[in-house]
Amino acid sequence: MKIGYPCINRSIGCSSGKTFRLKSYSDSRVAEILEMNLLCLKRILEYNAAHSIRFFRVTSDLVPFASHPVCRYPWQEKFASAFSEIGSFIHKEGIRVSMHPDQFTLINSPDQGVHERSVAELKYHAEVLDLMGLDTSAKIQVHVGGVYGDRSAAMERFIARYLELDSKIKRRLVVENDDRLYGIDHCMELHRRCGVPVLFDSFHHIVFNSGETVADAVSMAASTWDNNDGLLMTDYSSQKPGGRSGSHAESIDLEDFTGFLALSSGTDFDLMLEIKDKEQSAAMAIEIARTDPRFIG
Repeated sequence: MKIGYPCINRSIGCSSGKTFRLKSYSDSRVAEILEMNLLCLKRILEYNAAHSIRFFRVTSDLVPFASHPVCRYPWQEKFASAFSEIGSFIHKEGIRVSMHPDQFTLINSPDQGVHERSVAELKYHAEVLDLMGLDTSAKIQVHVGGVYGDRSAAMERFIARYLELDSKIKRRLVVENDDRLYGIDHCMELHRRCGVPVLFDSFHHIVFNSGETVADAVSMAASTWDNNDGLLMTDYSSQKPGGRSGSHAESIDLEDFTGFLALSSGTDFDLMLEIKDKEQSAAMAIEIARTDPRFIG
């Protein structure tokens, strides 16, 4: 079990997701911002390695406007060595990375324009991981998408669109259960139909499920990952006190986290903490997890 957090480190004073307004676009501006973003990403990974944090979600904003038609800058070529250097560090330190496009990436959308933009976004994410030279355990996670008035038709559309994807995308893509529309049972059905691995989100499962226990659900999700996929990736959070149902906690609830480790003890996975204070909660989670035989520090 490697433990990590997504995208932003609040301790080191830089962001790997700097961007700028579309109306200010220029190739030189892309190059300038991307250079800063990659330098910051390297600093974040160095911090993580020094603090036994071996799982990290790279921001989707790493390359400004990468999937937008306005971007003609050959960032893949110009920054190939920088991406390769970061990938070498990731490999040397035994870090696992993932990416998670935003909520507008919807391959099952009935709107053809949305679908095409979503595929372009996925292509960009796959290019980032490929340029780093990472194996196929480095995943891109997405939600199933919308229901659009007919869940069965929406699932059929996801299956058809998934099967049409370029292999460079498909070999990295995983689908996660959400907290409103598609539970672990729906995601397992998608796996049975098209083979897409299922990422388990424990907090989403607590909010929206069909009666499966956490232990059963995490085991079900793990069964969809093969050797080329690496260990199951699992997202963890807990309810924000006083927040609306499904709001993520500001800081880790150590009692809840300890309980989750106990409930999931029969399954190996790497764990992403979707908690607002990022590396602070990751450090506390790691101290708790040191007694768990699955933990890798």
